[in-house]
Amino acid sequence: MNEVLVIGAGPAGLMAAERLARAGHRVVVAEGRPSAGRKLLMAGKSGLNLTKDEPFAQFLGHYGKSAAVMRPMLEAFGPEQVQDWARALGQEVFIGSSGRVFPRAMKASPLLRAWLGRLAGLGVALRTRWLWQGWEAEAFVFDTPRGTARLRPRAAVLALGGASWPRLGSTGAWVPWLKARGVAVAPLRPANAGLRVAWSAHMSKHFGRPVKNVRLTAGSARSRGEFVISEKGLEGGGIYAVFAAVRDGAPLALDLLPEWPLARVEAALARPRGKASLTNHLRKALRLDAAKRALLMEFAGPHPDPARLPGLLKALPVRHEGPAPLAEAISTAGGVAWDAVDDALMLRALPGVFVAGEMLDWEAPTGGYLLTGCLATGWRAGEGAAARLRA
Repeated sequence: MNEVLVIGAGPAGLMAAERLARAGHRVVVAEGRPSAGRKLLMAGKSGLNLTKDEPFAQFLGHYGKSAAVMRPMLEAFGPEQVQDWARALGQEVFIGSSGRVFPRAMKASPLLRAWLGRLAGLGVALRTRWLWQGWEAEAFVFDTPRGTARLRPRAAVLALGGASWPRLGSTGAWVPWLKARGVAVAPLRPANAGLRVAWSAHMSKHFGRPVKNVRLTAGSARSRGEFVISEKGLEGGGIYAVFAAVRDGAPLALDLLPEWPLARVEAALARPRGKASLTNHLRKALRLDAAKRALLMEFAGPHPDPARLPGLLKALPVRHEGPAPLAEAISTAGGVAWDAVDDALMLRALPGVFVAGEMLDWEAPTGGYLLTGCLATGWRAGEGAAARLRA
């Protein structure tokens, strides 16, 4: 009989396993996929953004409605602790101009290899291709390469992810199993996803183009960054930062010239343009690049009212068909309700079973907030399970 079971070998699960192992417990990590940290490796392909270096109040604000409940976890294992943790794994970090923190190697694979090595040194046993099938009485049942396995641990941490990128292991299959055991689960919804747009034909030549230095506004959510025009719509960090508000019904507007006050835009457009087309006038008078001009013509029409043009450049309404489906999202909103867990992240309906990571009902944008939140909840669940075992 194993003392402690962790299901899911993503950042939250591995962090919980580390805390438990350091507390002196024998830990088995069961992972349904052939290897650990597959989503972490995917996220690190373009540079692993570990966390964000900024004032704590500002950092906490990116957790939206869950900021208050996430606060003690982020105070215990927040941006500073994430950086110290990476350094202790031999991965020096650097802070970019925007405050984002990356390992110097940029990739996730060196950090993950070092982490798995450290866990093995602590006695953590990793079982891959162990796919959880729910409970049978009080036993956790797994489909394994050697047949069905049943474990009855003294404590368990569930870190199964949400339902985004299911090919990497997060399928949401756990939802009905927890509901059947009396656990309240909010519906899973996409987070950090693109917005679908039914483009007109002329936009095809702009697919793949980045749109840089734009201020995005959706209700009370604001972001300044960039995104990409894709065949399916709009995606990228700037979109993700305001995605929750847009998904929940707030209209999205783009300020294509965030450094220009409205009066300056009006003055520039008032200059005589002679025989120049509107496109050339926008390019010369405002230095508006091709991607921004294309978006203006797409959402305002090819012949916008000159009187409305300055306002449209400063607040261009975006027509879209809603978020990309959950399977295409980077992360998941919804999940185990906060009322269903105690301060240690133990399920009230299932004493001895803890929850961490995206299974919980919180969300945060990319840019270091999402990964830090997963690590922080994993830290808290591991500490909570260890405390229960001590008691």
